[in-house]
Amino acid sequence: DIRKTVIVHSPDGKNVNNFNSNVILLQAKYTSFISTLHTIHIHLYIHTYTYTHILLRHLTTTSLNLYFRSITMLSRALPTATYSTYNDVIKEHTNTITRSVTTIRRRNNGYVCNRRVVGPVMAVKVDEQMKKSVVAVDMKEKRLADRLRMGSLTEDGLSYKERFIIRCYEVGINKTATVETIANLLQEVGGNHAQSVGFSTDGFATTTTMRKLNLIWVTSRMHIEIYRYPAWSDVVEIETWCQGEGRIGTRRDWIIKDHANGEVIGRATSKWVMMNSETRRLQKVNDDIRDEYLIFCPKTLRLAFPEENNSSLKKIAKLEDPADHSRLGLVPRRADLDMNKHVNNVTYIGWVLESIPQEVIDTHELQTITLDYRRECQHDDVVDSLTTSELPVGAVNGYANSGENLSQFLHLLRSSGDGLELNRGRTEWRKKPAKI
Repeated sequence: DIRKTVIVHSPDGKNVNNFNSNVILLQAKYTSFISTLHTIHIHLYIHTYTYTHILLRHLTTTSLNLYFRSITMLSRALPTATYSTYNDVIKEHTNTITRSVTTIRRRNNGYVCNRRVVGPVMAVKVDEQMKKSVVAVDMKEKRLADRLRMGSLTEDGLSYKERFIIRCYEVGINKTATVETIANLLQEVGGNHAQSVGFSTDGFATTTTMRKLNLIWVTSRMHIEIYRYPAWSDVVEIETWCQGEGRIGTRRDWIIKDHANGEVIGRATSKWVMMNSETRRLQKVNDDIRDEYLIFCPKTLRLAFPEENNSSLKKIAKLEDPADHSRLGLVPRRADLDMNKHVNNVTYIGWVLESIPQEVIDTHELQTITLDYRRECQHDDVVDSLTTSELPVGAVNGYANSGENLSQFLHLLRSSGDGLELNRGRTEWRKKPAKI
């Protein structure tokens, strides 16, 4: 176009060759400039996405959405001509790698995001500063409850620890936490452990397969030993883990420590079985469900009570009428029902204690409680609580001789209407420490 203009304005042809030379030189310089600019743009673009890729390698699954949004925003900054040209040289063969709010597809050595190209990435060594910033980004993606909660998985990822402050409404007449408080904390930390590894909050930590089959976890046995009760404003640290328990269920153990000095002040273990939430019948744990949760369990057996012949293994004899003590006509409150639509397992502890004689409550404190759950209790059931002294050798009326400080009792919770057994239990009580 320039040469035509020159020729038109120079009919005699003078200076045409000079103009032609200048035009050719100008075109060469312009082409070189555009090429250099394009190269700088591509290099900057590649490095930008290189560091984005580093973040992706370290972000958890829950933070992928943030990564995808960043890719989208960065892609919008590209000139249309640049990414259109780049798309032309990329093979159209695609391989879907993941899906989220934004669709990401792998194309040869580049990523395509909503039809915009995300540049090829390189493997780069990650330094400690990068790791720290990745952790910070990951924390932002956590739910508010997770960030405020004083708990996390242990380093090996096979158990979970959480700290709790004992509140004023969680202590009883002894100015220490009640056994119901301890049991509720055990249940809480178990649920938080399950959430931290990705299990659902629907029905107390159900897996994907369990939800498809309408299955829920229910407690079949609970054993708690408390060596020292924490007081109001004390901080306790509870560690929990779960393991397989034959073909019919799973077990969960806990260790309770005083966070101030690391002293073990309690231990607990439990057994759980699966129940169909629609038929209310128990069901065996199939291999699919077992595979879903066993990957988060210790590979070797770990027990809160490793001692041989420990009291958590003892069978509980059925209490026969007439009982020494009883409390009849207990009615579940609406607040006693949990998300599984039956009376929560902690409520049974309170019912058992209702028939303990008052003189034991005044002079002793609960050291050990073991409960076997036989049937679930619904909101319209009426419950009787029965208690009888379990006489150890040399004891009288349930109280140990002068050389012992323990008192033992057998317990039975039954339906008032038909007499069906709901729960049987055993408790051990020690003398209260002398007041200073």
